Amino acid sequence: MTDISPLVPALPGELDGFRVEIDPAHERGDIVLDRPPLNVITMAEREQLRVVFEVLDADPGVRVIVLRAMGEHFSSGGEIGGFLEASPEHVSRLAWNIAAPARCTKPIDAVNRGYCFGVGFELSLACDFRLASETCLYALPEQRLAQIPGSGGAARLQKMVGISLAKDIVMRSRRITGREAGNWGIATVCIRDGELDAAADALVDELRAVAPLAQRTAKKLLNDIEDASLSLAIELEGQCYGRLRSSEDFREGVEAFAAKRPQNFRGRRCEGLGSRPLLSLRRGD
Repeated sequence: MTDISPLVPALPGELDGFRVEIDPAHERGDIVLDRPPLNVITMAEREQLRVVFEVLDADPGVRVIVLRAMGEHFSSGGEIGGFLEASPEHVSRLAWNIAAPARCTKPIDAVNRGYCFGVGFELSLACDFRLASETCLYALPEQRLAQIPGSGGAARLQKMVGISLAKDIVMRSRRITGREAGNWGIATVCIRDGELDAAADALVDELRAVAPLAQRTAKKLLNDIEDASLSLAIELEGQCYGRLRSSEDFREGVEAFAAKRPQNFRGRRCEGLGSRPLLSLRRGD
């Protein structure tokens, strides 16, 4: 990987406790927490992370974003002293920064090992995929500080596991192993620690093979219908399906399937495509 120098003008001047790398050959951008040994996340870092996610989202050369950390721990959480120094108004806006991965149109993989506590857990929960090692421990320990999770952790967790488990995890500041997280659907998968990086690389390559318009549409649709009724969710899904019907990627996918050749998706729309007939496909073609 190389430094993200082409994007330097759009990034904060000096990154606080993390760095950004890109791998142009694999259309990959990595955000790497790098404040060893525990990768504590400061108030300033939260704001900078938001900006970096937005910059990578706007970069056409990046298809997939990976959030990972140096060392044996992803993050032990936030800088406690920063909460005492920040105003209540400032603290109440922190969830907007941590929600940056969810707003990003591109797929984001969080690679979690060791401690993944507090805001580190909340940041990972806002990502699309969580790859957890068997050494990983997830926790929202804010109750021990007479607080509650304040950056979306409790809300996202309840959506994933339901109110009973969420109360058990949040109200007891319970630590969850990577294996438990995988079984409960918090982590996408739990992997041996030595295999974690290879699994992240494989997921990046898999996601890069998907048509970008369809991928971005699927992410937004699934986020948008999380709180919708079934009838509304089906209606929105149908509208998204119809819009993708007019993309050049969809035509490429159909024609490549018929010709039994690899697809060459380019992420391009073509609003006039609806009037052009697609290839008719027969069963068994």
